Amino acid sequence: MNKIFTKEVKIALVAIAAVTALYFGMNFLKGLTVFSNTTTYKMQFSNLKGLSRSTPIYADGFKVGTVTDIEYDYQNHSNILVEAEIDPQLRIPAGSTAVIESDLMGNIKVTLLLANNPRERVNPGGIIMGVDENGAMKQIQAMVPALQAMIPKLDSIMASLNKLLADPALTQTLHNAETISSNLTTSTAELNTLMKTLNKDVPGMMSKANATLENTEVLTSNLAKVDIEGTMAKVNNTLNNVERMTAAINNREGTLGLLMYDKGLYNHLNATMRDADSLVIDLKSRPKRYVHFSVFGKKDK
Repeated sequence: MNKIFTKEVKIALVAIAAVTALYFGMNFLKGLTVFSNTTTYKMQFSNLKGLSRSTPIYADGFKVGTVTDIEYDYQNHSNILVEAEIDPQLRIPAGSTAVIESDLMGNIKVTLLLANNPRERVNPGGIIMGVDENGAMKQIQAMVPALQAMIPKLDSIMASLNKLLADPALTQTLHNAETISSNLTTSTAELNTLMKTLNKDVPGMMSKANATLENTEVLTSNLAKVDIEGTMAKVNNTLNNVERMTAAINNREGTLGLLMYDKGLYNHLNATMRDADSLVIDLKSRPKRYVHFSVFGKKDK
């Protein structure tokens, strides 16, 4: 027995085991299924876009299989068959398509676009047609010309922005904005204080206003009771009397008119007043001339 498992045989067995482990390990790291029950399908593309073996296959964002082999037709470049192992639990409806997509990091994947066909399906070993859709990198490439056209405008905008930021007026404006903000804060605090005061005073003011309105209603009702027509008639009568009196004064033939406009009467009155004034002065200076109360004496002349 020891002669069978010689040193050379043991080395050979270890080498075979290492190669087998390396094979299955590499397939496992590549994402290829090992000792699993899978279903093989064919996918046909006109451009692989960097597709290779072990590329993952997704359906609705879930990984359902892996690319296992690529059959490149050197005679007909537009028909490239890709062999894929897909989970047998996935039912692929007839009319489904496959698209090769790439993300921003350059990672390639195949996405199955499942058709809405509940009656027919693609049989194992059947061909799923590939469609050419723009992935993320393709979309970015399409955006490059527009981005290049925008770069000069962005440079101009950045230059204007730098010039604006370097302007001292902007700093002053920001300072003024800060001052305005502080003033608004102060005004808000004062307004809150005023509102608190109003909240305290408004009930009393409303009660006074109600009392004033009640007094106004009473005054209005009293005014409504006043005989305005009779009052106006009396006023008109008084005005008529005043008018007649004014006419009598203006009439120079009447008594009041003569008193107002007769110069002779005016002169006589002035003379009388002067004589009365002289009499009073003489009476004050020589009272004994007019009144004498002596029992034995005689009147002074």
